[in-house]
Amino acid sequence: MTVKECYEAFGGNYDEVISRLRTDERVAKFLKRVLDDGSYQLLIDSIATNNVDEAFRAAHTLKGVCGNLSITQFGESSSALCEYLRENKVIDGKVMSMLETVKADYERTINSIKQLDG
Repeated sequence: MTVKECYEAFGGNYDEVISRLRTDERVAKFLKRVLDDGSYQLLIDSIATNNVDEAFRAAHTLKGVCGNLSITQFGESSSALCEYLRENKVIDGKVMSMLETVKADYERTINSIKQLDG
């Protein structure tokens, strides 16, 4: 899978990221770093243990990573969860519902990155 195809698969903005990073090789390098980022697991663990502050921090980090790499769809769901946690300071049914969207977007993103050529 090419970098452009990867962006199409996970709902990202290829044109935006390429305007910043300039080459597919550089974009791919940074995308592959997402595979090793522990923020998603921290989010899952923090919600499971009802740790709102850590869940917020993890969602905020995911939002930032996605923004920097133009991973649009996953970034939007992470941002929505981040802002809900910022305002409500509670892990409730709404958080759990939003988390399901984040999980689906994360899995789609990670699976696409794993299929990158090279």
